[in-house]
Amino acid sequence: MGVRGRGASAVAYADGAARGDSDQDQGGNGRAGGTARPDSPGRPLLGRLRRALLAVLIAGAVVVPLSAAARPRIPAPPPARLAPLSTVTLAGTYDANRADAAVASRMAAAHGDRGRAEVDRALASPSRDLLAFDGRGGGRLIEVLGDLTAAEHIAVLVPGSDTTLDTYARFRAGALALHRATGPRTAVIAWLGYDTPRMLSTAALTTGRAERGAHGLDRFLGELRSAVGPSPDLSLLCHSYGTVVCARAAATADVQDIALVGSPGTGADSAAALHTRARIWAARGDGDWIADVPHVRTGLFGTAVGFGTDPVSPAYGARVFAAGGGGHSDYFAPGSVSLANLARIVLGRASEVTHA
Repeated sequence: MGVRGRGASAVAYADGAARGDSDQDQGGNGRAGGTARPDSPGRPLLGRLRRALLAVLIAGAVVVPLSAAARPRIPAPPPARLAPLSTVTLAGTYDANRADAAVASRMAAAHGDRGRAEVDRALASPSRDLLAFDGRGGGRLIEVLGDLTAAEHIAVLVPGSDTTLDTYARFRAGALALHRATGPRTAVIAWLGYDTPRMLSTAALTTGRAERGAHGLDRFLGELRSAVGPSPDLSLLCHSYGTVVCARAAATADVQDIALVGSPGTGADSAAALHTRARIWAARGDGDWIADVPHVRTGLFGTAVGFGTDPVSPAYGARVFAAGGGGHSDYFAPGSVSLANLARIVLGRASEVTHA
């Protein structure tokens, strides 16, 4: 996912900008290690993939360290110690996290980072309901839109790479659009509960961040189900690298539906390989450049690189729904075909979902 544009070297990002969300896949034809035979029909694909990987590896070795060096870590308090999540403790949880966000805002301001201070100050508003907040580093945040205690349907959104507190507003905008599309009986949770891969980093090409993120997501979903009880329908809506996270958590996630949008692949060969009873949905907008990323998986320096089968391909076996002509960042755009179908999935109206 290197540059914005439709090409084999493109890398998927949570917001569709020209950064580096690893949606690159390798593998396919050839011998061990992904080396194609001279007469192999997969040689052009592997050649493009090698060039894309080389660009990402170089950028990961040069650009990311320079970016980190240019911006010192922002101080913030450690996360609040919270009571186990329940309908009884919910108000106290919100209050504690808003208080932490207020402290983090003052610390960021004293540190000279006005941008982060403004982000944290907004999160400290009485109108914001935070299930979790950690302002250190890139930050982690879980925010509820709607009334969690009265919701009949709950959607958990999982973002892709390069989503941090500093870029959170874009992610939240999508969650807010979904909440408006699904109505007052639905709660939408924006789950920034893992360290997403950074721009053009090698981490964006492998499942390491996804594995760690899946553990956190699985734990959160378990706590959420315990808090709200068995009645609300839960769904996972996963974007870009976030689809890899959701795939890792699918087997144990107590959800009715999992939607994969703008996916680079999930690391699984098929929907059946996710070992879940949830309905698996997949979509890709006509303008999403991730379509040109090779959906393959192979070994590189002893590490599996790439994410394999395209979830919108017949071979994957997902329920493919229409996403319109939008690009990589448009799946939750107000008024879009994609958002309308995602809302139907969350509301359990599977028969009304339009297919691609």
